[in-house]
Amino acid sequence: MNKPFKWALHINFFVFAILLNSVGIVILKSINNYGITEVHASTLELFKDMPIAIISFAFASFIPRMGYKKVMLIALSIVSLGLLQMYLGNSFVSAQILFAIVGCTFALIKVSVYGAIGLVTSGEQEHNSLMSTIEGTFMFGVALAYFLFPAFNNPEDPNAWLNVYLVLLGLVLLAGAFMVRIPELPKVASENTLAQEFQAMLGLIVKLLVIVFVVSAFLYVMAEQGIMTWLPTFNEKVLNLSEDNSIRMASILAITLGVGRIIGGKLTERFHWSAVLSVAIVGAMLLVAFVLPQALDAEVAAGGARILGLPVIAFIFPLVGLFIAPIYPLLNSVVLSALPKNMHSPMTGLIVLFSATGGTLGSRITAYFFEHLGGGAFYFTLVPMTLLLVAVFLLKRLTSQPHA
Repeated sequence: MNKPFKWALHINFFVFAILLNSVGIVILKSINNYGITEVHASTLELFKDMPIAIISFAFASFIPRMGYKKVMLIALSIVSLGLLQMYLGNSFVSAQILFAIVGCTFALIKVSVYGAIGLVTSGEQEHNSLMSTIEGTFMFGVALAYFLFPAFNNPEDPNAWLNVYLVLLGLVLLAGAFMVRIPELPKVASENTLAQEFQAMLGLIVKLLVIVFVVSAFLYVMAEQGIMTWLPTFNEKVLNLSEDNSIRMASILAITLGVGRIIGGKLTERFHWSAVLSVAIVGAMLLVAFVLPQALDAEVAAGGARILGLPVIAFIFPLVGLFIAPIYPLLNSVVLSALPKNMHSPMTGLIVLFSATGGTLGSRITAYFFEHLGGGAFYFTLVPMTLLLVAVFLLKRLTSQPHA
């Protein structure tokens, strides 16, 4: 039974990856089609992430009792309505509503997926591997979004791109049809009441291991979302690519994130997770520090070497994804593996809460710097990366202590 459920986890994460991370594309579309500012457009990140934080925190303890399959089916049903209203509404308000719905439903999906991983795996190594491959699948879904949306662009019809939401609706319905055929996993046994489990989740916050971890998750998502959300706009405004090419080239980041997460999962089978993360973070920092200046040099970007008619720098900078990719799934797996399985859903609630707030803050800060500094805003990501490096060493010490 575990194998088909594992496939279901991959499929649901893949579908929601397209929906969730199209926010950068829709921000660019909103600036160009609805005539709003960068900072105003960045509120889409807020509409997406705040519901994720609230719903995951409020329902994390309830989801295992209801059953992971049932919760995921409810999420798929609700998001299908959100896609339909976006297609019919065609406004920035419709986009805000869509991402609020996507945020709410993704919270249900993510808590369910992370909780289910603990039930269909045995041991830290298998947990690390499945977590990394599922997160890798998520990033390939993100990559598909960067090709899917431009495929519906039509210079003669500015509203043609909305047809992509009918395709996404079809994918959601297919995912739901697959879920219906999968048997439910056994519910996590618990003798506690919902109130007691909620209190237990709050109790997790005071554990030093959890404190360091949630700060790490917050910092990582702040850096990742700051780059991912604004890369299409960076490509258009800084590298002077067309709107379609700006979106397509951003797919390189998503692809490298997917590949990097799979490679990271394999590397942890041979090397300690802390060594993998340390090398990854340092590599990402070096790439930002040495490649970004080349991208910001107008003469280099315009007159340098080109591939397929596009500046080489547009291909190189997104390779940062290879380095930052392993960080998030490995951090999650390390802390979840250190906790009993009945605490995986509450812990996931905290993971999603701090990831969402980190994503919102990272995108808003990048939006502010982008409006005032242009592409130099990406230098900001060096701050959370530096702090992450410190957090990795703290987590290594804490996880080596049996009562951290």
